[in-house]
Amino acid sequence: MGRLGTTEIILIIAVILLLFGGKKIPELMKGLGSGVKEFKKAAKGEEDASVAKKEDETK
Repeated sequence: MGRLGTTEIILIIAVILLLFGGKKIPELMKGLGSGVKEFKKAAKGEEDASVAKKEDETK
């Protein structure tokens, strides 16, 4: 069990196209991209909050 080869990646893409169809793929990717964007935003917010808390504790 390890890395995916070219054949496996092509097979996965073909299955995704069969399941969702060509028209749904852009919507799916847009949703995935916005989800990742929100996750990064939340993670950065958590990081900023912890840095601010540490600065408050040292004062």
